[in-house]
Amino acid sequence: MSSSPKALFFDVFGTVVDWRSGVAREAKSILEPVGYKLDWLAFADAWRDQYQPAMEEVRGGRIPFCKLDVLHRHNLERILPRFGISGLAEDVARHLNLAWHRLDGWPDAAAGLARLKQRCLLAPVSNGNISLMVDVARRNNFPWDAILGAETAGDYKPKPRVYLAACDAFDLLPGDCMMVAAHTNDLLAAAKCGLRTAHIARPNERGPGTGEAAPKAAVDLAASSLEDLAAKLGA
Repeated sequence: MSSSPKALFFDVFGTVVDWRSGVAREAKSILEPVGYKLDWLAFADAWRDQYQPAMEEVRGGRIPFCKLDVLHRHNLERILPRFGISGLAEDVARHLNLAWHRLDGWPDAAAGLARLKQRCLLAPVSNGNISLMVDVARRNNFPWDAILGAETAGDYKPKPRVYLAACDAFDLLPGDCMMVAAHTNDLLAAAKCGLRTAHIARPNERGPGTGEAAPKAAVDLAASSLEDLAAKLGA
């Protein structure tokens, strides 16, 4: 690489945080005390499976843009009957919906980001809304310089405006910015906008052997962890 990027933009769900274990943990802690016993990881997977279809309704212009918290609540209502769950009190349902605000980072995440911050500006460019990203950052000591992504752009990845709005927020050209993700499709969309790309291996994102152990297309950098990325960028 000819020069280091000036800013690093991060996918969050799956790349920086372990959404599957966190949602399963939170669902169990909230639903078990009110009498439910189920496959908590399957519940997390089912909720996540509604993620892309819900955002596609926004991307396709069929519904107006709304925060991911709102989409998550609609998705939750869709899957509850599948698991035999009904009649949840509103405060319980609301607390469950905010499970995504209480996710834990992968073991390398906080230390890797701290190292990378010594060299670059850092921001999430996630489909998660700002309050969600702030809560996760405070929980895990993620040292973001700004919270960017879907809510600031008014659309969801992989729409180009989400990546380009992040570059504009830092007054940088796309070529001075690098998208960091564990999902090749996210990186390919960023590359089409002129950003550089780094793939982080998360081979167990949805359970053993279910994630991307390596990128599925050419990227500028491939790393085994955020700390490995820091080392490769000289941080």
